[in-house]
Parts: sequence; C-alpha cells; structure tokens
Amino acid sequence: MRLHITLDDALVAELDRRVGHRGRSSFIAATIRRALDDACRWDELLSAAGGISDEGHEWDEDPATWVRRQRAADVRRVG
Repeated sequence: MRLHITLDDALVAELDRRVGHRGRSSFIAATIRRALDDACRWDELLSAAGGISDEGHEWDEDPATWVRRQRAADVRRVG
C-alpha cells in the first residue's frame, strides 16, 4: 500500500545517508513495525499493572523462607 508522508529535508538527508535513497521504504517500515511492537508491549504492561494484589500471598510473612522452599522444591536445581 502506498502512503504519503511529509518529512523535513534534514531528516530525509540523514535517512538517505544511512540507508540510501532506495532503502527508505524498508527502513521506515521496519522502524514503524518496531515502534508499534513497543507500543503493544507498553499497552500489555499497563493493563497488567495492579493485577496482583499487595497482600494475601503465601510469601507475605517471610519472603526469604518462601524463596528457599521454592528453590528446594525444584528438582532441576543442583545443590
């Protein structure tokens, strides 16, 4: 699909210096793809924020003991 965008001359010059005139489209597409992936990850992080309550966990009373028990219960763990 074709898309018309406007960029200032300095930005286009830097783009051409880095990727060349014929590499503009693929570079811009890859950059937009990465930006959209980042935005989606942020959306997921923000939607998960607050998903675990601040209290009522089995580790609340003594976190260090809880961690030791978890590690000891892992059969893949050596030592």
